[in-house]
Amino acid sequence: MEVTEFMSAAAEGTGDHGSEVLFTLFGLDVTPAITTMWAIMALIIIFSFIVTRTLERVPRTRLQAAVELIFESLEELFKGILGDRARGYLPLLISFFLFIVVSNYSGLIPGAGHFKGFLAPTSRWGVTAGLAVIVFFSQQYFGIKEKGLGYFKHFVDPPFLAPLMLPLGILEELVKPFSLSLRLFANIFGGETVLAALLLTLPVLVPISVLALEVIFGLVQAMIFTMLAAVYFANATAEEH
Repeated sequence: MEVTEFMSAAAEGTGDHGSEVLFTLFGLDVTPAITTMWAIMALIIIFSFIVTRTLERVPRTRLQAAVELIFESLEELFKGILGDRARGYLPLLISFFLFIVVSNYSGLIPGAGHFKGFLAPTSRWGVTAGLAVIVFFSQQYFGIKEKGLGYFKHFVDPPFLAPLMLPLGILEELVKPFSLSLRLFANIFGGETVLAALLLTLPVLVPISVLALEVIFGLVQAMIFTMLAAVYFANATAEEH
């Protein structure tokens, strides 16, 4: 696939179904990726309500114990990046992780991308770009909140190279969300395309092995996106020495 074809696919999703407009809401076109995204958000909210409505200080159910183990593991992971401040960023970071991993796995459900109104959100560049934009503005917000206007000093450091460093610094900041969104989109879209092709052309056992790899990659890509977001937040709020 040539670069132009790939970029076209990025804009349209997996085939014509990806860009199909299901209906219009408040003047905005609603596509299968959006309806699936709403369903995933509702699923996460319902699951969160079920888990938290009967919380005990000492877990008495396997579900609470499993959820606490996952959250504690993620907290320890992010502490390695953000230090003791990690807990303040956990709601946003874990929201990213849960949404992305469920979105990635939704593309592995039989019929994803072929049934009307059902398409893995992370297989659309528009969705991954939206997530990356949230990371970008969150980074600026956390940086300003922590350092005030002094946060922008890194754009002109060292001062005597300010005319050169300012445009480079701005360009670097703008490239981050682009690369973050494209990395996630390309891996999910590419994996689904390969899996679909194998299902059509090869025996059953080969696609099953690829499916197993996609399960792993779906988790890994969610971790990579979330950890990079944590790194950006850590860099924005790091103390100067």
